Amino acid sequence: MQKTLKKYLPIFVLPTGVAFAISFLIPFVMGLYLSFTKFTTVTNTEWVGFSNYIRAFTADDNFVNALKFTVKFTIVSIITINVFAFILALLLTKSMKGTNLFRTVFFMPNLIGGIVLGYIWNLLINGVLAYFSVDITYDAKYGFWGLVILMNWQLIGYMMVIYIAGLQNIPNDLKEAAAIDGATNRQTLFKITIPMVMPSVTICTFLTLTNSFKLFDQNLALTAGAPAKETQMLALDIFNTFYGRTGWQGVGQAKAVIFFILVALIAFIQLRLTGRREVET
Repeated sequence: MQKTLKKYLPIFVLPTGVAFAISFLIPFVMGLYLSFTKFTTVTNTEWVGFSNYIRAFTADDNFVNALKFTVKFTIVSIITINVFAFILALLLTKSMKGTNLFRTVFFMPNLIGGIVLGYIWNLLINGVLAYFSVDITYDAKYGFWGLVILMNWQLIGYMMVIYIAGLQNIPNDLKEAAAIDGATNRQTLFKITIPMVMPSVTICTFLTLTNSFKLFDQNLALTAGAPAKETQMLALDIFNTFYGRTGWQGVGQAKAVIFFILVALIAFIQLRLTGRREVET
């Protein structure tokens, strides 16, 4: 069987390999090359070295502002989403009626497309702010907290499901033993429950991190028209640089490479920590 698999493996892998090369590998290599050039099309290029990367940080304040805004938004989102998701998971693993219904309702926002979700929350938030004669583009803080609310509403239910799976894997014997030893609910939570669900915490933390860092369509739909692009995140800044500024395509491509490196580092750290958690458990 092993000899047969080795013999025919290239035949079965070939279609997938060709599709991967055409759809990802070749465009990635071309994009990496174009980030070192000044170009209008992929056949009309002029090598400029690292000048595009230098311009991304020195000649364009929007990129640095977008990086700071993205980092701040990501930190707040990680904390709020995981805290609320864990609290909901604790509540919905108790013996109460309607838990399956509540789980479904809380998970449903994750099924709505990002661009649609952005426009819906744009209408809702602007409807509230209209009472104060302003809208979400009036101040950057409105856009920031609007994005935080949107992201929480979309991801809390998804992270809640992961936390519920972790909580249900905790042996009841541990909780019963803690109760017999006189442990309070708080002691049980911090000494048993949270340590036992740390693999779920790790997964949810990095899922929230990557989703927040790569946010694009919600940012575009919710805060379009914000003054001085103060609520522009990294993905949207790259898009606007590449398609909205003549002669800046090379800089936009350089920003995209930087963005890819950041996301790849996050994914690598996530895999290492997840693997370490699995070994420990």
